[in-house]
Amino acid sequence: MMEFVERKRWLFFGLPFTFTKYTIKEDVITIDEGLLKTVENDCYMYKVQDVQHSASLVEKIFGLGTVICFTGDTTHAQLVLTHIKHSKAVKDFILEQSEIARRKRRTMNMLDIGAGDIQDMDDAD
Repeated sequence: MMEFVERKRWLFFGLPFTFTKYTIKEDVITIDEGLLKTVENDCYMYKVQDVQHSASLVEKIFGLGTVICFTGDTTHAQLVLTHIKHSKAVKDFILEQSEIARRKRRTMNMLDIGAGDIQDMDDAD
């Protein structure tokens, strides 16, 4: 079983002096935030619809990147894993595992292509 545990880092030298930890497993993404008040947020991998990777010039200099997960989750439509090391590997892992999780659950992501508009046009005739 593969797992990534990354910490949100300061952009300055990429130091991990924040209180945010990202745990990415084969079936769930967990974000733990806070020191005095801790908030834990989970998102099942099958809910991840798309993944985006970005790296600013400063992030590239310090070997960091940001991964944005677009999800069907009600609490977080976008999970942002900010300033993490191994960001490309994390992005690839999430993309691959989300596809595997959707296949296991037989969950399909349907796009609304406006097919309902065709029926409305037929009714107008």
